[in-house]
Amino acid sequence: MYNERREKIKELLALRPFVSLKELERMFPDVSGMTLRRDIEYFEREGDAIKVRGGARSMKFITTSMEDPFTSRLNVNIEAKETIARKAAEYLETGRSIFIDSGTTMLKLAGCIPNERFTFTTTDPNVALELCKTGLPIVNLVGGMLNRDNLSVSGSQALRFLDDINIDIAFLCPSGLSAQNGFTGGNYSECELKRLVVEKARRVIVLMNRSKLDKNLPYTFCSIDKVHTIITDGNLPDDISAIAAEHNVNIVNAYNFQRG
Repeated sequence: MYNERREKIKELLALRPFVSLKELERMFPDVSGMTLRRDIEYFEREGDAIKVRGGARSMKFITTSMEDPFTSRLNVNIEAKETIARKAAEYLETGRSIFIDSGTTMLKLAGCIPNERFTFTTTDPNVALELCKTGLPIVNLVGGMLNRDNLSVSGSQALRFLDDINIDIAFLCPSGLSAQNGFTGGNYSECELKRLVVEKARRVIVLMNRSKLDKNLPYTFCSIDKVHTIITDGNLPDDISAIAAEHNVNIVNAYNFQRG
């Protein structure tokens, strides 16, 4: 029965983008809700599903390759990323709990960290390793499901880990930004995690170069009015600047400070 039940659930996940817990309870009336939740967690570990509120989303219907792989992004817009990272490092504060997002810009930021007593939490193994090269900072690496393309950790285990972490300052990196849809990404699970970070953080700082402008990926993790500072490599479009001004969001052109 155990194997048969999971086989049937796996068949559902192959056919539908979302399978609800209530649907599973109707299909298997003799099985407890707790057992069915464990089944969903099993399929998440296997990489077949993502556990969400009320059920599971099938990985077959979630595009995880909307963004270029990490290795191909590593050598793109290098100067802009380094300039943005150096400016972002000025916003670090000792004695704070600091979250650093995944991505190539965040890897540049990790390389700018001074050897002081910071406490960092990150979802990016490469960022964690770079931070560890500096002697004094404490580094927490979030556990969970590793995305092979983005080399970042997400999923229900990662969300549970972050539930227990207080976040003072969060450095986030979007894959796209538009006035209509805000900050977006191409991976549902990663965006779900970023949403949680935005909710928990006292201060949200977004790092992004202008190549992300006017890109609308499938999942919005944050609207413009929810962040405190945007550090970028040039002027932003008038519609985005107007929203930022209305909500007192500070836009920082990193090049102005480098060249000023």
